Amino acid sequence: MVLLSACNNTPEKTKTAIEASAQYSDGVFINKKSDASTFSLKDSWNSAKRFLFEKDPESSPETQIPVKAMSQQSLEAERKLGDALYRIGHSSLLLNLDQEFYLIDPVFGERASPVSFAGPKRFHATPLTIDQLPEIKAVIISHDHYDHLDKSSIKALADKVETFIVPLNVGKHLRKWGVDSANVVELDWWQSIQVESTNTILTATPAQHFSGRTLSDKNETLWASWVIQSKHRKIFFSGDSGYFEGFKEIGERLGPFDLSLMENGAYDQAWEGVHMTPEQSVQAHIDLQAGALLPIHNSTFDLALHAWHEPLNRIEKLTHALNIPLVTPTIGSRLALEPLTPTQAWWKSLQTQQSAKHLDTVATAL
Repeated sequence: MVLLSACNNTPEKTKTAIEASAQYSDGVFINKKSDASTFSLKDSWNSAKRFLFEKDPESSPETQIPVKAMSQQSLEAERKLGDALYRIGHSSLLLNLDQEFYLIDPVFGERASPVSFAGPKRFHATPLTIDQLPEIKAVIISHDHYDHLDKSSIKALADKVETFIVPLNVGKHLRKWGVDSANVVELDWWQSIQVESTNTILTATPAQHFSGRTLSDKNETLWASWVIQSKHRKIFFSGDSGYFEGFKEIGERLGPFDLSLMENGAYDQAWEGVHMTPEQSVQAHIDLQAGALLPIHNSTFDLALHAWHEPLNRIEKLTHALNIPLVTPTIGSRLALEPLTPTQAWWKSLQTQQSAKHLDTVATAL
């Protein structure tokens, strides 16, 4: 682990760091496992065909997903109550650590898409707007895909955030969207930064994935998972990743963890190289030597063929069998990190209603 300071990250020094990175080869970033499959144009075409003919009829909810409204006033009142976490949706999270707020993969836009009029649309509203956020100490980004890096959100956050901490070369997007270069820190895997005037250390750690926002920029930016270590606890954020031996290495080098924020959703057998199944997410959690597990990357966008509730049901069954504490807070609700207490399976009543309606429709058709 290499501890850097923010002043080490000018665009020129970032370019030098990219060229020196062990993850960079022939002009693109690569996975640790050289034969790890990534998403090709052929994969995209095959997936598009399957989306037309194989999609589960319950891939999106028919009733409103519960959302607890948040506000700047409520967050300021809760700031001193202790460390806490709030799900904004999908993989977007707000962390309160030592009375400082951190945003992870903030996507406040209506769609996870390069255009505003098409593409995956939210199942639910965000629990608050960017204007309602308190001052944000740092934004942490895992990679540059649209469901994790949202242009409109970054532009709105540019003047509200002290520091944006991102994997190598992701900063080029931020600078183009109006973020001051002085406020951008770009890290390679196993590099760390201590957030200014705090005890919190952020470490970019390996992930098995890919990057790109157009057909012509695949893997020009690095992807990462993150270790967030404050004075009192240690949290792992998976970003997007296929299952690989890197989780065990992260656990050995930086674990154990109090909590894993683990990708669990938008998976498919054809995509296992870059997106984990629930079974693999649980194994990654075990490899990391983590305590409680909070599943992310679900319940906001329709990005796969499976039912929207399937990831939560599968991981609930798996963690119960292995006696792993599972926490599934509703969108917008405050999850105190000490002590971590059990949460309700909020999705089950919605699933029951939708499944019953689907069965009635099938019966009527017969």
